[in-house]
Amino acid sequence: MSILIKKAGILTTVQDLGRNGFRRFGINPNGAMDKTAVRLINALLSTNGNAPVLEMHFPAPEILFEESAEFAIGGADFSARLNDKNIENWKPFFAEKGSTLKFSEKVFGNRAYLSIRGGFMIDDWLGSASTNLKSKIGGFNGRKLQNGDRIFFNQIANRTSRIGNYKVSDSLIPFYSKFPTVRVIAGPEFELLNTISRENFLNENFTVSQNSDRMGFRLTGAPLELLQPKELVSSAVNFGTIQRLPDGHLIVLMADHQTSGGYPRIANVIAADLPLLAQLGTNEKVAFHLISTEEAENLSVKFERNLNVLRTAARFKL
Repeated sequence: MSILIKKAGILTTVQDLGRNGFRRFGINPNGAMDKTAVRLINALLSTNGNAPVLEMHFPAPEILFEESAEFAIGGADFSARLNDKNIENWKPFFAEKGSTLKFSEKVFGNRAYLSIRGGFMIDDWLGSASTNLKSKIGGFNGRKLQNGDRIFFNQIANRTSRIGNYKVSDSLIPFYSKFPTVRVIAGPEFELLNTISRENFLNENFTVSQNSDRMGFRLTGAPLELLQPKELVSSAVNFGTIQRLPDGHLIVLMADHQTSGGYPRIANVIAADLPLLAQLGTNEKVAFHLISTEEAENLSVKFERNLNVLRTAARFKL
């Protein structure tokens, strides 16, 4: 019960929802960049929401199914083809033994996810199957996938008439864009910005620079200035924390972020909009819109409620 990586993509790793509970030891959480996509396709397949998936960048890998499996793809649209037949994101499909999955063209987004019903068989490290590339630990031997790698999964699928008859509702899929407006809440040091810089942060556009990775997206745009120079004690940071660097430019912390930092935390991207940021690539733009903590919480509650509806519907399909 396995898949074979016939041709490795530019960067494919095993990820889940992250390695949580160890930040006090300086261990960063890792996990999928677009965790919403992972949760949706795992729910679609009635698979544990934290089950490991493949996070793929374009050019993406060519994958051979060495046993029958039911799978789903979410996140970026890389024009997936199963045995040369186009298939959609956000919908379950059945792959016969010997089937080949390819990705022919990047339509939008930068990270696509592949989930298998029943999940991949990946050993945990500190409770997570996520790959930490810099530490070379977790996932598949702590590295990206290569030609000839074989990944086992837990459940052989049998073809049924129900497969392919349902998909994730559009209301649950993030509004991906090459130029999204991302909602944020004010950070602890937001008030340290001067008035003009606060206005620039909320009214100007920022560009993802080439100096970006899974640890953080560095943004280019109007430099932001403080009311006065101030040294800060290192404090906790999180996925989506926006920090002001000494040169006035911004960095948004991503999935492999450090556990603490000493730069001003001027804002934090809300959980509902992290997928929009996670799908951006070099030279793509983003704008920010400030909302209240209460609004952010309400959006998260609404998503969790709708996700539970998807889980229930998927179980009934089975």
